[in-house]
Amino acid sequence: MKKKTADKTESKLVRLNKFLADSGVASRRKADELIKDGYVKINNKPISELGVQVDPEKDIVRVKNRIIKANIQKFYILFNKPTQVITSMSDPEGRKSVADYFPQLKMRIFPVGRLDWDSEGLLLLTNDGDWAQKVIHPSSDVIKTYHVKVKGTPSLEKVKKLESGVSIIGGRVKAHRVEPLDSKRMFKGGKGTKYQWFKIMIAEGKNRQVRKMFEKINCDVIKLQRVAIGNLKLGKLKPGEFRVLKPSDAQRIFSPPKEPLKLKPKTAAAASTRKKASSARKKPKK
Repeated sequence: MKKKTADKTESKLVRLNKFLADSGVASRRKADELIKDGYVKINNKPISELGVQVDPEKDIVRVKNRIIKANIQKFYILFNKPTQVITSMSDPEGRKSVADYFPQLKMRIFPVGRLDWDSEGLLLLTNDGDWAQKVIHPSSDVIKTYHVKVKGTPSLEKVKKLESGVSIIGGRVKAHRVEPLDSKRMFKGGKGTKYQWFKIMIAEGKNRQVRKMFEKINCDVIKLQRVAIGNLKLGKLKPGEFRVLKPSDAQRIFSPPKEPLKLKPKTAAAASTRKKASSARKKPKK
């Protein structure tokens, strides 16, 4: 164990948080928290200082008194998280966690990012700390896509405010894109159906962000499902099911999702123009 080294031959030394992330303990950020909180030991010596380096072949690293071994093979898992399941590998309150769905898995994995207890859908798990850090880091600008069921039928103008940006607790946020899932029954201003489904795409990941955004336009979220991260889609997986991703599939997260043409509000002038154009096409030539 060394804090710093000037010897270039000691190439086997790695930062402790990277070692923990590569071993599937947690992302680098979470690993730093474990270190600062005093849960990590190297050769039976408690470590609370960041920046410490270890030799994976010689040093014995423990987290909460459990020996951590370096992982070589990387795993990437796409999981359809059900509602009423917490995004954690353990829970001191005894609630159901995502770990309960992987009892047969001997390798240590951890969730990438979070998905609220009362939300469902695509959740990634891995033992690759560097990849996880890249997915959640704001600089990657990874787009997350959700299907949202809200109470009421807000107007298009009101919904498009989410693309312009709204202020919530935690700062100002905006949607990359918002559109109705049922274009035939959309935007009836309260005169249509009791509920409305929307697709919303965001790059940020603030706590309960989507729910708070819809609250700003006076819409209560009844159901929220994450259906894609980047260009990686949930597909036909049922709640509680998962599939192991190939490394090539895991990289699809960093490809932007394909988008249809944007919807525009219908105005009386636009409707009149379309009607005149249609009439002109039907009028026979003299």
